[in-house]
Formats: sequence, structure tokens, C-alpha cells
Amino acid sequence: MTGAARRIGACIAENLHQRGFNVFLHYNGSGAEVARLVEKFNASRPDSAHALQADLGDIQQIGRLAAQIKTITGNLDLLVNNASQFFPTHVGSTTESQWDALMDSNLRGPYFLTQALVKELSVAGGSIVNLLDVHANRPMRDHAVYCMAKAGLQMMTLALAKDLGPAIRVNGVAPGAILWPEQELDSNHQQSILKKVVMGRSGDPEDIASAVVYLGLDAPYITGQVLAVDGGRSLNI
Repeated sequence: MTGAARRIGACIAENLHQRGFNVFLHYNGSGAEVARLVEKFNASRPDSAHALQADLGDIQQIGRLAAQIKTITGNLDLLVNNASQFFPTHVGSTTESQWDALMDSNLRGPYFLTQALVKELSVAGGSIVNLLDVHANRPMRDHAVYCMAKAGLQMMTLALAKDLGPAIRVNGVAPGAILWPEQELDSNHQQSILKKVVMGRSGDPEDIASAVVYLGLDAPYITGQVLAVDGGRSLNI
């Protein structure tokens, strides 16, 4: 599970652990948060959680991350590519470092980590769930590079489902308004978004976790699909 330390990632990790799975919790900079999760999980079931650090923009670190997993287990039931950076980019002032940060976390890292773990996933007859975004299909103003990266991850989901089947299933979950960005939106902006959500409210991280668990573990005849968990937001984009 990449990006497992906080927010939606931590919720997904907790749901998987509650299902009885041993979990590898990837993080980059959130060491204190992931350490608390590992301590909590191991207190309830000893040696069931491991914290692994890596910058997903660095191929060598991705290789090291995969190698650490392989030293502990020879098979992997599920890979959840959740790690993501999110911030605006303005055409005319986008920097190469902004491009790299968004592409590395949302697209490059998931592809090369998946590639590094294909054998272990195949042995288990495992699956992959990629965390996408409803804006992979419909652009969000001032977020061109982020939307491009998520669109690439969506195509990766479809292409790898074809390439890796039938041994490995690959699906995606596309959240809508679940948690507000850490770069706080003003209340007027939040309300303008919620007015376009058919359910009339924001969602909960548990909504995403449930979808990931379903596609990852409980849907043996589903592959190459993207499930929008957005309260109907995508109807009004």
C-alpha cells in the first residue's frame, strides 16, 4: 500500500488489516504517522505490519522497496497504488520540478513499482487497485499536469489489465469529493463543489476503502474497470 501513512491511505490500510491481511505500509516523508499505524496494527496482531520508506520518483528506491517486500514474502495478494501529490500548476509558469513531482507520484512510481512486483502478484493470483480521480476524464481548472498524470494512470490501469490478465486483475477507484485538499479551500469553493454532487455532501474515506477492498479482494471476475466513488459528482462535471 503506497501512501499509507495518512488520510485515505491510512483508512484503506486499516480496512485491509482488519480483513486479516499482513500489510506493507509505504511512506515517503510521513515517518511518524506510519510508525503509529504499524504500532497499532502489530499490537493487535504481532508482526502483521511493516513500514517501508521510498521516494517513488527514484527508480533505485523503488527497486529497494520491492526488494524489501520480497525478503519478507514470495507472494503478494494486493498492490494498492495510492501515493499522490496534488497541487495546482498554471500554464505559463509550470516548472520542471512541479511536472516531475506530479508525474512521479501519480504515474511513473505506480508503473515501475507494479513492474517490480509482477512475479509476486502472479504467484498469488493477486490484484492491483490504482487510486485515480474523477478529473482523469474531465479537467480541473489550473491542475493540467495533475489531471494529465491521473489520466495516464487510468490508461495504465486499462492497459495492464489486458497485459497482466488472467493472472493479475487490475482496477481503479476514482474518488470525488472525499477529503478536502490539505491546501485548504475556502468555504465558498467547497459549497460550489458540493452543489454539483448528486448526494449533496462529501464522502468519507471509508467509502473509498470499501471500494478498494471490493475490487481488490471480492471481485474475482472484474478487471480493467474504474469505479467512480463520487456521490454522483461525475454526472455534473
